[in-house]
Amino acid sequence: MIVLGLTGSIGTGKSTTAAMFRDLGVPVHDADATVHDLYGAEAVEPVAALFPEALQEGIIDRKALSAVLARSPERFGELEAVIHPLVRARETAFLDAERRNGAPLVLLDIPLLYETGGEKRVDKVVVVTCDPQVQRERVLARPGMTGEKFQLILSRQMPDAEKRRRADFIIDTGRGLDAAREQVEEIIARLTERRN
Repeated sequence: MIVLGLTGSIGTGKSTTAAMFRDLGVPVHDADATVHDLYGAEAVEPVAALFPEALQEGIIDRKALSAVLARSPERFGELEAVIHPLVRARETAFLDAERRNGAPLVLLDIPLLYETGGEKRVDKVVVVTCDPQVQRERVLARPGMTGEKFQLILSRQMPDAEKRRRADFIIDTGRGLDAAREQVEEIIARLTERRN
């Protein structure tokens, strides 16, 4: 089974690209969706112990947690020390299940793939990219997003140029959805043909 890592900076179209892989039959493990799920499950107790103000109605409120981290970005490490092992456990269970199912190719959608050393756990890496101006417009169009928040997120992500330099495959979503889907289809074909 080939394990493909997917990453890209905020606003580059990573989630849309992951959905294209999923639509084409590739099982996808979404690290962000896993984190959101954990905030209502096994992460509640340890995160609430560190950030009591983030606990609301029995779950971790992401907006409240984001507000704390915006004020104290140095505390990201504390949160990651709790969250990353929980996400990794879910990822391992996903990979084990897909291996048993005989999947030829799976995708791990990990926003901070390089930043967390995740490239060591995958066979190949796809980086999703687009023009910086397009990226900025997409991100600032999101509800509740500000220029300051965007800069904080970017500051925690490896620069796009460095991600592209390290990538095995690059998908440019700035050329439109049809072009991106063609690139996804080509990557799937190349990786699955190699196995046949």
